[in-house]
Amino acid sequence: MPEPNSNNRPAEDLGFRSRHLPGTPAGEAKGMLPGMAAIGMFLLLIAMLNAFAAIRDVFGTGIARYGIFGVCTLFAVGVFGFLRLRRWGWALVTAGCLVMASGDGYLFSRNHVGFFMVRGLLELCFFLYLVRTEVRERLHSSLDQPAVQ
Repeated sequence: MPEPNSNNRPAEDLGFRSRHLPGTPAGEAKGMLPGMAAIGMFLLLIAMLNAFAAIRDVFGTGIARYGIFGVCTLFAVGVFGFLRLRRWGWALVTAGCLVMASGDGYLFSRNHVGFFMVRGLLELCFFLYLVRTEVRERLHSSLDQPAVQ
């Protein structure tokens, strides 16, 4: 019986150079892509604008106001985690983009205002960018780095 891999070469990733930074070993892509920073800034801006609108009672004075504050807080926390390349931040930002895109689609279907369609399509493009393999490879889980003592 022949030995396993006696005459075979080890597996080689032929598309590695096109997907990773030059000189970076496999599995160690580092840094933030420019699109990731732009999406983070956009969501932080949207969270701040909605929080200020809730303070000025644009959404009413009842439970909707506090719901908006909660969502804006989740967006802000998610953006700061995402900018630190944490997986939980990426999850919050990705879910936020999808929820905002669907909400803008709903508002467009009810009000027929073109602004909601444009913003919804932009947020949908952000969602599709965030689920790409290149973006997910650059994230760190909380188990990747030891705790600071």
